[in-house]
Amino acid sequence: MYVVTPPQRSDLRSNCDLRVYQTWKGSNIFCLQGRFIFGPDVRSLGLTISLIVVPVTIFCIFVASKLIEDFSDSWGVSVVSVAVVFTVYDLILLMLTSARDPGIIPRNSHPPEPEVLDGNTNSGTSLTPRLPRVKEVEVNGIIFKVKYCDTCMLYRPPRCSHCSICNNCVERFDHHCPWVGQCIAQRNYRFFFMFVFSTTLLCVYVLAFCCVYIRKIKESENVTIWKAMLKTPASIALIIYTFISMWFVGGLTGFHLYLISTNQTTYENFRYSYDRRSNPHNKGVVDNFKEIFYSAIPPSKNNFRAMVPREAPVMMPSRSAVGGFMSPNMGRANDEIEMGRKGVWAMAEHGDDKNGNNNERFHVNEHELGELSSGVRTEVDDDARTDRPNIPPRHASWEMSPEVMALAARRT
Repeated sequence: MYVVTPPQRSDLRSNCDLRVYQTWKGSNIFCLQGRFIFGPDVRSLGLTISLIVVPVTIFCIFVASKLIEDFSDSWGVSVVSVAVVFTVYDLILLMLTSARDPGIIPRNSHPPEPEVLDGNTNSGTSLTPRLPRVKEVEVNGIIFKVKYCDTCMLYRPPRCSHCSICNNCVERFDHHCPWVGQCIAQRNYRFFFMFVFSTTLLCVYVLAFCCVYIRKIKESENVTIWKAMLKTPASIALIIYTFISMWFVGGLTGFHLYLISTNQTTYENFRYSYDRRSNPHNKGVVDNFKEIFYSAIPPSKNNFRAMVPREAPVMMPSRSAVGGFMSPNMGRANDEIEMGRKGVWAMAEHGDDKNGNNNERFHVNEHELGELSSGVRTEVDDDARTDRPNIPPRHASWEMSPEVMALAARRT
């Protein structure tokens, strides 16, 4: 008995060599073979870095280096060192915010099972499954309404939202920040706030020492404050730049301090407008700050560098070649012949007609049928009469597909 081997698929073999980040369905951009994940607007990250590095470089060259001469050796060097260390620390926080998984929930490969059925069983109509758009779940004794996401094919957990830019459902979604090119959510919100706060302090630091340098010029040269300012245009440019930036990042820092103290997200603040009584997440100011800065960051639910699991091919049943590739015209007789004592490939191997041409027909002659059991033979004759009434009952003929003939030739 011959067993047909299922055809090998090249796409299944190639899929085994791919990693998760290479088949990711979101809009994210990956670097270093999936070690870093960014949003689709990651190019804005270069602008943000330049807005930090360029002013600090100008400060160190044209302001801090001049202050080394006016202060003692230790104090003068510390002005430059603090600016450099503060900048490096700020950039590290920026990368921790932008280059990590913010809390993406893996999407399902198929929708969940429907729980609500439409239809009336008493009337005899068929039941139609219906997936509810909103469900109610209880978390710590509080009832939350969760929505179904058609893109990710899952019910979003409480405080989860789908980012239209990254095309992912993200846990404790706060907002998508174009300046860092990433969603701000559960796993990077802490670093985002620290980045904004440290940037505010860096602006204050540069602004303060630019004012100190202008005052040093005024006192050393005994001129007015305006003439002293004209002698250091770099300081004037930095003062204007840091003053404007300080209002932006400083205002953002104050806003997020309010959100942390009330345990809200930016999305919830603009969408729901919680007050003190209606916010179910508010645990008090102290506990709210502990939740953000002292709780453990949950591990990522995605292993972007893992190999894509190989799809199990659909295995065909272990049947003979004739049974596996039966023509529609063969009917039930083929299964009965497969159970006989004689190999049915005999005439397939010598299926040429008298002129030496292969007519691609499978013949079972009278001699071979004689070796079958009487019950099988009767069923073959009956099926032959039913399916092909114009063919003599003891000379059944079936058409075979070219694939079967090619397989028979290989077996020989």
